[in-house]
Amino acid sequence: MNDAFNAFLHLEPADGDFTVGVKDVIDVAGMPTTGASKILDRTPESDATCVARLRAAGAAIVGKLNTHEFAYGAIGNSTHYGPSLNPWNPAHITGGSSGGSGGAVAAGLIDVALGTDTAGSVRIPAAFCGVTGHRPTTGLVPTDGVFPTSWSLDTVGPLARTAAECRHVLELMADRPVEAPARDLRIGVVTSLFERARPEVAAACEAAVRALPGTVDPVAIPLHEEIATVTQLLMLPEATARHLEWLRTRLDDYGADVRVRLLAGLFLPSTAHVTGLRARRWVRDAFERELGAYDLLVAPAMPTTAPRLDAIPPTYRLDLMPYNSPAALLALPVTVVPCGLVDGLPVGLALTGRRGEDGIPLAAAEQLQEATDWHLRRPVDHATATELYTTRQAQPERG
Repeated sequence: MNDAFNAFLHLEPADGDFTVGVKDVIDVAGMPTTGASKILDRTPESDATCVARLRAAGAAIVGKLNTHEFAYGAIGNSTHYGPSLNPWNPAHITGGSSGGSGGAVAAGLIDVALGTDTAGSVRIPAAFCGVTGHRPTTGLVPTDGVFPTSWSLDTVGPLARTAAECRHVLELMADRPVEAPARDLRIGVVTSLFERARPEVAAACEAAVRALPGTVDPVAIPLHEEIATVTQLLMLPEATARHLEWLRTRLDDYGADVRVRLLAGLFLPSTAHVTGLRARRWVRDAFERELGAYDLLVAPAMPTTAPRLDAIPPTYRLDLMPYNSPAALLALPVTVVPCGLVDGLPVGLALTGRRGEDGIPLAAAEQLQEATDWHLRRPVDHATATELYTTRQAQPERG
C-alpha cells in the first residue's frame, strides 16, 4: 500500500468478498503481531475470534495496520515504525491508537479496518480521517486474541466508509444480534462538548444534528469532569499490570510516551483500581438516572480537526478526554460519522447509544448518510489508491 501514509506494517495478497486490514494488536494466523513495538514479536498460529468470524464470512484479511505503540496513545505514532499519516494531509496525524486503520480506509486502500477502542482509539481516527467508525458496547465483540490495553475497557470495532458497512461487519463479529428497535428517537445534545469545540467544528456538527430524525433536547452529562479521572483509575493500573515483566527487563525498549504512562501506573496507590470500580458504579447510576431516557447523545466526536504531527498541543490528550471517557467508562456504543471539512480536514459527529443498543446509533448514522454525502468524500481518487495497493503488494514486510 502507500508508504506515504504508513498504514500497513505487514501485507499479503488475498482473495475474498471484501478486504479487511487488522490493527496490529489483533492476531491474524501467520502474520506477525508486534503492537508497533520493539518488544512484542510473535507470529500466532490462529486468528483472533473476531478475525476468524470475518474470514469465515468471506473477508480477505490483507494485512496488519500500524498503531500507536501497544495501542496506548491517541496520536497514532510508533517510535519504532513511525507515525500513521493522514491521507487528507500527510503533515497531520491520523489520531490513535487505531491510526493505520483510519488512514487505510480513508485512502481507499481497503474496504474495512478493525481497530480497538479502550478510551477513544476507534473514534479519534474515524473523526480525524473522515471515515465511519463504531465503538461497540463493551463485551459485544470477543477480545480473545487481542493484546490487551485495559481488560475492563477494551473493545474491538470496525472502521469503514459507511455506517451500513460498519453494521454488517459488527454483525459478523458480535456475540449477539445487533438490533435497532423502531421508535421515534429522543436525542440529547451535549451542549458543553459543542461549547468546548473549535467553532467551525461545532458548526459542522450542529448542521449534521439538524439532519437527524427525532426530538432534540440540550443535555449535560452528570459528573462529566470526574469521568476521565475514574477511567484513568482503571486503565493505568490494568495496562501497567500487563507490562510488568517487560518494565523490569526491557524498559529502554519502550517509546518515551508509552514508557511514562506505564510507569505512572506503578505509582498509583494499591486502592486506586478498587476505587475506580466503585466510582464507575456511582457514575453509571447518575448517568442512567439523568440520561437513561435518551436514545442518543450527540456531540462533536473531537473538539478539533487533526493537528499537525510537528505541532501537537501539550494538552492534546487532556482535551480529548471529555469526548471519549464517558462511553469508555460506561461501556456505551458510539458511531462516529464524517459531517464536514474544516481547512480541508474532516470533522466527525459522535452518536452515543445506550449500553447494548448498538443498532440505534448505527441506524441513525445510516439515515444521516442517506441525507448527506460527507462519507463519500475521498482524499485520493480510487484509481490512484488501487495503483498504490498493487505496488505495495510487492513489499510484504516492513523492517
